[in-house]
Formats: sequence, structure tokens, C-alpha cells
Amino acid sequence: MSEGLIGKKIGMTQIFLEDEKVVPCTVIEAGPCFVTQIKTKDNEGYDAIQLGFGTQKIQRQVLPVLLHIEKSLNHPKDKVLEERKKKSSQKSIHTLKILREFRDVEVGKYQVGQEIKADLFQADEKIVITGISKGKGFQGVMKRHNFAGGGKSHGAHKWHRRAGSIGMCATPGRVVKGTKMPGHMGSERVTLPGVKVVKVDAEKNIIIVKGAVPGSINSYVLIKKQK
Repeated sequence: MSEGLIGKKIGMTQIFLEDEKVVPCTVIEAGPCFVTQIKTKDNEGYDAIQLGFGTQKIQRQVLPVLLHIEKSLNHPKDKVLEERKKKSSQKSIHTLKILREFRDVEVGKYQVGQEIKADLFQADEKIVITGISKGKGFQGVMKRHNFAGGGKSHGAHKWHRRAGSIGMCATPGRVVKGTKMPGHMGSERVTLPGVKVVKVDAEKNIIIVKGAVPGSINSYVLIKKQK
């Protein structure tokens, strides 16, 4: 089973343990999440639940997704459409911001519209966190692939921070696929297994985990129980 929640990375801090050791930690707002859809093997071919998290104005959500969310929350369709037509300057109702799917779960434990909070996790538990790493733009081989670079003396050569030769003179006469070269760095899906939960605040829906978590502040992460 891969039960979990959608969370938002708040930032980093440090916690002092009883033995006076300092532990760097990441604070994550975990939930509350709402079950917006339950998928079964009979209908979709696999068992999964779809969770929604975050809030935003209904004018900013795509209409098909908005109606799907509001139907799961038992909100009248006519009222939702009426509110969506209002100008953005007027006070509006809010809807869920993002939807994510969690597969291989016991779907019988969940109902559409059910609220799931941070108390799903416990202190000292091992979890798996998935997020999108920070984007670093276009980078050279020294930063992107940890190349050593050339000599630092003046006039000896021009390969101070360059990649060097990338091909061959004859056979096969081309650049081999997968050659480490400059390019876009970061902004990739990263999964960290075995992350330890240090503290859980169920009232505020906050969990504190040991170490760093991929992504920038206010980015969304998936938090799952480790099998």
C-alpha cells in the first residue's frame, strides 16, 4: 500500500534533540486533503484514490476539473457556475488547487469527500517524499556533471571550463548518445525514500522531517508511507 498525502514545503529549520544534538529539518504542510475520486479495478483497471489539496479561486480552475472537484465535495453545480461568472474583484468561493493520484491503496477505507489530515503519519516513521527539484537553468559541464575542468595557468590552453572532445575522427563519426554535455539542469522529479518523520502537529497539519526535501519553498510534494 502507498497511502499518502499532498503537502507543501514551508521551509527548513532545526530541532534540538534530548541528547543536545541539532537536527536539520524540513517543515511540510501535509493536508488537509480531500478524496475527489475513487478508482477501482472494475471501472479503471486498477485501485487508486485521487486527492485534492490547496485552495484557489474558482475562476482560476479549468471548468471540467472544477466541476469534478465540486461534485465530489457535494457543492451545487448551479451555484458554482454562478460564482465562476462573477468578476475576480468580487468575493468568490474557493476550490481545490491540485489533484494527485495514489495507487495500490485499500480503496474500501475511503469515501468521496473524505478529509485526510497529517495524523496519517507518526513520529519516527519512515516515509517517501517526491518533489520537483529546483531549476538551475542552462549550466556547463563543471556544474552539471561535476567535471574537473582544465588547468588554471594562463596561456597553456583554452580548456579552463570546457567539456573537451565529444566525438571521434572516423568510426562511427558521430557524437554518442548520452554524452555528458552542457544543458538544462534541475527541475526534475526526485524521490527520496527512507525520510524520517521527526514531529507531527495534527492540529496545524504540519509534519517535520529530517533533512532536506526536493523543491523550492511553497512547492508541492507527495508524501507516502514507505512499504
